[in-house]
Amino acid sequence: MSAPASSMSPTAAFGVGLARAGAGAVIFGLPMFMTQEMWHLPVYMPEWKLIALLALFFPFLVALSWHAGFENTFSWRDDVVDALVAYAVGFAISGAMLWLLGVIDERTSLRAGVGQVALQAVPASIGALLAQSQLGERDPARSTRGGVNHWGSDLFIMAVGALFLCFNMAPTEEMALIAMQVGEPLAIALIALSLAVMHAFVYGVAFRGRPRPARGLAGWRLFLHSTLSGYLVALAISAGMLWIFGRLDGLSVSAGIQAVVVLGLPAAVGAAAARLIL
Repeated sequence: MSAPASSMSPTAAFGVGLARAGAGAVIFGLPMFMTQEMWHLPVYMPEWKLIALLALFFPFLVALSWHAGFENTFSWRDDVVDALVAYAVGFAISGAMLWLLGVIDERTSLRAGVGQVALQAVPASIGALLAQSQLGERDPARSTRGGVNHWGSDLFIMAVGALFLCFNMAPTEEMALIAMQVGEPLAIALIALSLAVMHAFVYGVAFRGRPRPARGLAGWRLFLHSTLSGYLVALAISAGMLWIFGRLDGLSVSAGIQAVVVLGLPAAVGAAAARLIL
């Protein structure tokens, strides 16, 4: 049996955290490493969009480190370092996996290879940072960090879950196909289903890990405060991912809204699951 993290030297503890980060990057990134659309998107995706995604995602990683990094951190400076290491792990694991899967080889152009690795590094880095909370030992020192129970923290955790599932599905052709098949009545039904599933997952069916509602919140107040606000976050993440991947290009306003609502269903499920797990 390995020694508990608390009895390790700082160097050994960091090494263990780094190994967990690599494992988390593989586990969380594997579905996207093996998705054809994720191989092809960086080839024709505008460079400025990819650079913007990487730049805008970094503060998200810093905040995620505050909640659940792969080693204990005690200041924002530590969280920035944590996020940089997660990015480095994400890039390294993405490059290695794409090479092992034959996506990148000696015929791949430099631009295409860098773009493919950079895009895959985003979800992989999420896995690297979540590895501590999902694969590591529970550390009481973190309970006052990621375990802070307030509305803003709840919304951020839901955004993490929504972003992860959106990264799995937003690049695929199926999202556009389903959006084309969905009319306004079905779009409204999907909104109702998303809200119902989201509320039931977190508060209705007594899953382990469900959060306690804030004092004085129950019924419709709880629904509006937690579920509806979380769903709006999921829709915002869905719209952003569809835009980044060019899935809204050429669509009318109504078709674009329908696409966002379609992706909003798995985003809502991811957001609800994150509230239970993280």
